[in-house]
Amino acid sequence: STGRFDMAGMLGWKDGNTVFRDMLTHPKLVPYLHMLVGNGYRLDHSPLVLAQNKGSEGFSLHGGSIDRAGNFIPQLQYTCRNNSITNTLLAVSFQLTDHNKGDGGFCVVPGSHKINFSPPEDMMIGRDEEFLRTCVQQPETRAGDVVLFSEATIHGCLPWKADHQRRIALYRFAPSNFAFARGYSNSWPAEYLEGMTPEQLSVMQPPYHPMYDRPTLQDDGTAGTPKTRGQAKIDFDLEVFGTPYY
Repeated sequence: STGRFDMAGMLGWKDGNTVFRDMLTHPKLVPYLHMLVGNGYRLDHSPLVLAQNKGSEGFSLHGGSIDRAGNFIPQLQYTCRNNSITNTLLAVSFQLTDHNKGDGGFCVVPGSHKINFSPPEDMMIGRDEEFLRTCVQQPETRAGDVVLFSEATIHGCLPWKADHQRRIALYRFAPSNFAFARGYSNSWPAEYLEGMTPEQLSVMQPPYHPMYDRPTLQDDGTAGTPKTRGQAKIDFDLEVFGTPYY
């Protein structure tokens, strides 16, 4: 009744699933994912297709690395140290339709990924009209564009006003040894993994450090050479723990 439609399971489609799987390791995106999340990045949430008809409601502002009580949220953080950027959760939104100025849809508070103070309630729920007018921006995009944003950024969704239906495919990625959601546990659905390329499967791995033979990608999206530990350490783990990994 709201005019919004949510759909999942695209990675397991028998027909037409190639496009959604290709999004995991698209060669144009891999260098950015390496820069913003790190080598060995992994899919954290099941992908989601969102659609909105004209007149559908928006969604309140959310995200950010500081909660309403002023507590730091390490699971949703952005850091920049020594010329290196890290995000513990990165959203990648594939634009399947145009988003023109004033259409609505995705909106963001630029710079809020660096927030150090608790956001006011009036700001988050839209009561502060001046804040909405001056600080909340709706990016203009075209079908085929990709919007990357840290989940440390305060963002939301404006009511959809355009005549055409809004459609996006939303993916979220995390560093190799980090997990926010638990869709991978105990394993991703078998239909997601069946028929995937080795490169795509590398992105579907559970969280663990790349040094433990983790499959990774090169910047062009092809398979990289996994890192490994010295044989002495592996032998030690086998002797003490009975497995090659402690």
